Amino acid sequence: MRCHASRFSGGVATRALAVVAVFALTFGVALPLCCHRLVYSYYFLRSFYLDAVSEEALRESLRRSQEALRFWQSAAPPAAAAAAGKGPRPRPELLLTVVTVRRRDGFRYHYLLQVAHRLRLLLAGCGERPCAEVVLCDVESGPDVNEDAKLLERHFRVLRRPPGERPALNVFEREKRDYAFCLRRAYELVRPRHAVVLEDDALPRPDFFRVLEELLRRRFAAGALYVKLYHPERLQRYWNPEPYRLLEWLGLGLLGASLLLGLRGLLGLRGPPAPVEPRRPSARASAAQLALLAIYVMAGAELLGRHYLLEARRLSPQLYAVSPATECCTPAVLYPGNASLRVAAYLDRAVCYKGNAKDTVLYRLARAAPGERSYSVEPNLITHIGWFSSVRPNSARPRLL
Repeated sequence: MRCHASRFSGGVATRALAVVAVFALTFGVALPLCCHRLVYSYYFLRSFYLDAVSEEALRESLRRSQEALRFWQSAAPPAAAAAAGKGPRPRPELLLTVVTVRRRDGFRYHYLLQVAHRLRLLLAGCGERPCAEVVLCDVESGPDVNEDAKLLERHFRVLRRPPGERPALNVFEREKRDYAFCLRRAYELVRPRHAVVLEDDALPRPDFFRVLEELLRRRFAAGALYVKLYHPERLQRYWNPEPYRLLEWLGLGLLGASLLLGLRGLLGLRGPPAPVEPRRPSARASAAQLALLAIYVMAGAELLGRHYLLEARRLSPQLYAVSPATECCTPAVLYPGNASLRVAAYLDRAVCYKGNAKDTVLYRLARAAPGERSYSVEPNLITHIGWFSSVRPNSARPRLL
């Protein structure tokens, strides 16, 4: 009996050492080697790579801006634009409003021209039936002209505030009022079935319109107040106050653990031979193995970065996930039906200030209003390229994080 007990304890110690070795090799060697250049991973070496990655992103943005500037300077207005105002237009399925203001910092990056250029390319791939009608809403009222919006007047309809209408309030309240103005005026002008509002630094991804079409076919859209199409990548982690992410994380761990256990059985990896006649593992032992492997998978997914796992959903529009809305941010938002008018009315009731910007106000109002539902889409449908903010102080050398 003593011999069997010593062999049993020795087997347990061997298994424990093997588990420690696997965890150490995975989280101390393999993942750091694979992930130290991934910006949104816990292993990203900020002190070594952040400046270089940020500079590369700025160079890429500048390249796109110059390409867009050359395109719009030489582009002839489309026939539809030339015929604007010569009769009633059919009610479009989707209106896309781009809210823009002249940026004092980072003007040479021409964010609006980049976004408009991308939209032109995407709309050209829609075929005979346009994916959307595009309207620009220029809220600039200062002494300087929004030169990018002026350049695009030949190609898109442009809405502007009447002179002197824009009050000189704090910058966050002014931003909110500008946004509500664009929501209301664009809808009243076009009367679309659905509306999307982009800020002028929200660059649509290649599958933008295909995913929107899929989302609008889903049942949830009919009762939604709004659907956010962007959430900052750095805030997409599992370890987060959002309850659904914790459940998603747990589900991923259990699924991964089950697959690993099944794979082990298929490969015949049963560990060291048992000291006595083999017996079926107890329920307690099986549960312990499942829990240990679930922790292993969950830790790996979190340390790698949830953002990179979400990218796999881009394989098909049907794989994009819809979850309860997050508080931040509003560079790209879908308003099904006439919800944009309701949102404008909600925003009129609140006052914005530092720490209570329009995205926070909208999130709280939607949660407080009876019967309203709001959602977020993952992964993001736009790339946020606006490193130079129009409402907050800017650094001379902005960084990705």
